[in-house]
Amino acid sequence: MQVNTEPTTVPAAPGRVSNSETEAATGDAVKAAALRRMKLLALAMLIAMAVIFVFAFALQEEYPWLQYVRAAAEGGMVGALADWFAVTALFKYPMGIRIPHTAIIPRRKDQIGASLGEFVETNFLSEQVVQEKLASVDVARKAGTWLAGPGGAERVAKEGAAVIRGAFKVLNDDDVQAVIEGMVRKHLLAPPWGPPVGRLAERIFADGHHHTLVDLLVDRTVDWVAQNHETVTRLVSQRSPQWVPQFVDGLVGDKVYVEVLKFVRAVQTDPQHQVRKSIDTYLNDIAQDLQHDPVMIARAEGIKAQVLGDPEVRELASRTWGTVKRALLDAVDDPRSELTIKFKAAVRDFGSRLVDDGELAGKVNAWIGDAAGYLVKTYRSDIAAVITDTVARWDAEETSRKIELQVGKDLQFIRINGTVVGALAGCGIFTVAHLIFG
Repeated sequence: MQVNTEPTTVPAAPGRVSNSETEAATGDAVKAAALRRMKLLALAMLIAMAVIFVFAFALQEEYPWLQYVRAAAEGGMVGALADWFAVTALFKYPMGIRIPHTAIIPRRKDQIGASLGEFVETNFLSEQVVQEKLASVDVARKAGTWLAGPGGAERVAKEGAAVIRGAFKVLNDDDVQAVIEGMVRKHLLAPPWGPPVGRLAERIFADGHHHTLVDLLVDRTVDWVAQNHETVTRLVSQRSPQWVPQFVDGLVGDKVYVEVLKFVRAVQTDPQHQVRKSIDTYLNDIAQDLQHDPVMIARAEGIKAQVLGDPEVRELASRTWGTVKRALLDAVDDPRSELTIKFKAAVRDFGSRLVDDGELAGKVNAWIGDAAGYLVKTYRSDIAAVITDTVARWDAEETSRKIELQVGKDLQFIRINGTVVGALAGCGIFTVAHLIFG
């Protein structure tokens, strides 16, 4: 027998009634009215049988055929009373008399809950049953069809945005900043900078990636020298002795300028110039020293400590978290943001792949089945215990009333059927006995 229990609802504020409570009360009222009607119908049939029996019994001597009516009415009363006793014995003591093996539900409420929980655990929370059901449903393709449809991606994006907003409301900014600060200290500040920077620089210099930067610096130097003739000659004049004539300073300055310009242009045009080779050698020496020279490594650590001290790390963590938080909130709140648009496109693409790619759908179905099977295998006793514990917390009388309210209407048909079957049986038995012994 299947029992539908009422859902647990959160109490409404004083003076207010929640929609769920109103709906539950309305449903209970309808069921109670239907139950009363069925009880009245069953009682009316019992009274009808009793009236018929009285008249038939009184007149059967005058009208012998009324013996069959009397037998039918007698059997109907017996059937009605027997089934009334059986139905009533489920929920209460008949007529308040504590007859053994009656009021079954109130007395054996806990055992019924335990049996129901065991039944659900054994027959429904089985790893094989769950996996077979999921395999027959083909969850992956149905989910893919929904995700690729017009509203699937929008719904996922909307719910995802709600999750992100809820997470940001729950998370404490100071705690998150502390986590980021700890990660920065552990992964960025705690390891020495010199050796990894040196190894990285060594690979960059070996591949020649620094030549572009050197070319840029040389080009800017050539441009500066070409545009600053007066600056060069003035510097030469300022550093020459005072007794040197001015025109000599001018000649020397021009000569120095020409040689400097010629020199930087030679560096610019010749990839194998000695200056370039010296720069390469210098940079490679720095890369090696960062890896192996204790003095250079200590200098790198000193620079790290100066650049990223405690205040700087805290400020970095604060700015990082604040930037990420604002960016995500702005993105999820704006349906036209690039993040939202790309997320929806990715969801639709994944849904289409689940529909079109049988291999992927099979893998997803297998993952879902394995996950569900593991959960059922591991936690099915805990899930079934919800039924047992819930029934155990119910009041016995209230439990009986709830169950009767749910199934009592159908059980009243037992009384009605018992009346009809009893009448037919009584008439049949009397007819057979009359034919045999008549």
